[in-house]
Amino acid sequence: MNNHVTVLEIDANAVLHNLQFFKQKLQPQTKILAVVKAFGYGSEAVEIAKIVKDHVDYFSVAYSSEGIALREAGIDTPILVLHPQIQNIEDIVRYRLEPNLYNFKIFEAFLAYADQVPLMNYPIHIKFNTGLNRLGFWHTDIPNIISELKKTNHVVVQSIFSHLAASEDLNEQEFTVNQINNFAYIVKQIYSHLGYEPMIHILNTSGVVHYPQAQFDMVRIGIGLYGFSNTPNETAQLKNTHTLKSIISQIHVIQPGETVGYNRAFVANKVTKSATIPVGHADGISRRLGNKNGFVIINGQPAPIIGNVCMDMIMADVTKIECKEGDEVIVFNHQQHIEYMAHKCETIPYEILTALSQRIKRLVKR
Repeated sequence: MNNHVTVLEIDANAVLHNLQFFKQKLQPQTKILAVVKAFGYGSEAVEIAKIVKDHVDYFSVAYSSEGIALREAGIDTPILVLHPQIQNIEDIVRYRLEPNLYNFKIFEAFLAYADQVPLMNYPIHIKFNTGLNRLGFWHTDIPNIISELKKTNHVVVQSIFSHLAASEDLNEQEFTVNQINNFAYIVKQIYSHLGYEPMIHILNTSGVVHYPQAQFDMVRIGIGLYGFSNTPNETAQLKNTHTLKSIISQIHVIQPGETVGYNRAFVANKVTKSATIPVGHADGISRRLGNKNGFVIINGQPAPIIGNVCMDMIMADVTKIECKEGDEVIVFNHQQHIEYMAHKCETIPYEILTALSQRIKRLVKR
């Protein structure tokens, strides 16, 4: 079989270490929701879920298909679907997923479906917009929400939640505290009229670090599971979970004046040894990392990427590195390397990780 030789290794022990790092910051009664959307931030959602399922209370995914994949893999933990669509309501119920109802269109559609089937006390979640202005009801919608909920016993509100806009930015503390206070006001209004008290949650990974007073009933750990905390001191205490490896397919000796790659972007000014590596922008390696903006590690030494990144390959300068065809290549193996790549690409580590193609084989190390 001509399998892709580039492999993403996922360190299960590192994932558990990172989860425990955040867990120790929580009150004993605070529940944990593990965010495994986007293939587990570019790793492998099912495997991540299997690693942490005995240590968390909830999972969340972006779309119903991601939740279905977890269910079909045998994951029984409650799963919150953050961005459900009306056309997926039937599948959501079939697979016992729990929808986030964020506007009246999806809210009324789900309640109508629940009444029609009928369902009984089906768990739903309601999101309020407190400043991110992405998804969520406004506080002024509370009377109508309560009125509709009191007409049915076919659903039960499992949680009320919101999302912080800038929890990682200490320059935005005033804004974030206002978000938390607004959320607390919304919860108070709902509690006073609903007749029972759903769980409440607003903190993400950075929120856990910077706003421990707002843990409420549950917190959501996303990027933190995967080794990043959005603050250097915290990230330094986390373990790297992702190692992207490949091999050298071929080595060329380039003479002065010869060029490497598309558009002849690299021109040798001296005899240069280049290594071709089977990973490219179709695998998630940004073209911005070409022309010596990025590097790989070969036999413990950095090898600059030369020329333009190709769809399926990159070329690296190995003139000063003892290596041969078939040798291992580390594309990245620690958070600092990923952060360096993100900096060169003018983006964030989230994008570096989630851009990794699904054609790359995932290998879990336990």
